[in-house]
This record gives sequence, structure tokens and C-alpha cells, in this order.
Amino acid sequence: MKFLLPLLLLTLLCTCGPAPEKATSQDTAAAPAPAYQDISPAEFAGRIGGKNTILIDVRTPAETAGGIIEGAIEIDYRSPDFEQKISELDPDKTFLVYCASGGRSGKACEKLSELGASKLYNLKGGYAAWKE
Repeated sequence: MKFLLPLLLLTLLCTCGPAPEKATSQDTAAAPAPAYQDISPAEFAGRIGGKNTILIDVRTPAETAGGIIEGAIEIDYRSPDFEQKISELDPDKTFLVYCASGGRSGKACEKLSELGASKLYNLKGGYAAWKE
């Protein structure tokens, strides 16, 4: 009997843990919306020529020598003055951005978003998908 009470107390102490932590607003906050939308070549084509729309080709000069989408302005993503050039664009415009396969243009859209642009569309599959 004299061991029963200490054993009972020890059992209670071992089985009682700290209270579960409550979730904070940071824990439950939704992930931020993506900076841009990936869209199909058909949807991309439908947006070209829209009011207040800027079409940007971010491929290198060697890549654009093989052809560009009509009306596109060329701003090479790999150029040292890329950020300076895109910072000169009006962030209130709608941007249609493409590269060879969609990777660099996605990064370019993220940069444009950092500069305040919010209407950003990336050509899914890039120029390769456009030509198909």
C-alpha cells in the first residue's frame, strides 16, 4: 500500500502532457496566390492584342532569331539590364510573357509582380508549344 500512492502519482505525472498548442493565424493562413497564371497557347492567342496588353518575349537574341510572336517586345531575361528594362513598363498593364518552354517567363512574371504588376499571364510550354 505504501508503494501504491507514489506509483499512482508517478503514473499521473507521466501520462499528463502539456496542453496542445492552439493554431495561430500564421499556421492557418492560406498560401499566397501565385503571381501569374499559366495559360494555354489558345488562351494566350486570344489575349494578344487586347487593350492595355503588352506581349513580352524573354528569350535570348539567338533564340528569337528563329522567330517571335508578332507584336512581342524582346527583353532578354538573361541580359544584365533585364530588371531595369521591365521596371520601365507600366505595372497597370496586362502582361503576356513567354520564353522557349515557360520557365524563364514564369520567373519574369514573378519579377514583374514584385514591381507591382498584377495581370500576368505565362505561356504554358513557351514558344515551343506556340509553334505546335
